[in-house]
Amino acid sequence: MSAVLKDLPQLAAMSERDLDEVMTIENAIYTHPWTRGNFADSLRAGYACRVLRLGGELIGYFVLMVGAGEAHLLNLSVSAAHQRRGHGSMLLHEAAAMAKKLGARSLFLEVRPSNRSAQALYTRFGFHKAGVRRAYYPARAGREDALVLTLPLP
Repeated sequence: MSAVLKDLPQLAAMSERDLDEVMTIENAIYTHPWTRGNFADSLRAGYACRVLRLGGELIGYFVLMVGAGEAHLLNLSVSAAHQRRGHGSMLLHEAAAMAKKLGARSLFLEVRPSNRSAQALYTRFGFHKAGVRRAYYPARAGREDALVLTLPLP
């Protein structure tokens, strides 16, 4: 009997070369996706941007901004075909560890009230509601609030 090794997900720093693949995911899973310029600006600003690959295929990514003892998770996304397999948790764990390593004492993010699966992930991870940003997100019919969640990084 021989063991078959499965490909393990690999994290790497995001680069300009990844942006075509990032945009394919972003445009497929969001009604109001980030633009290529949003990602390029994040890279130029020196934000912590990571991609997750499985067997060479880019399946997820995050963008993290850290400063003044706080971190803000600006974007965390997993391709539709790879959701609900633990990849979001893996990215979130990496983002939190990176934030802490870079000196943040807390991690913040915004999530749509309509995005129940993301809220469930963040709740399982230990995030708590800190507030609401009214009419924060563009939506099909006007604007949608954002729930502001926070996680202490002891």
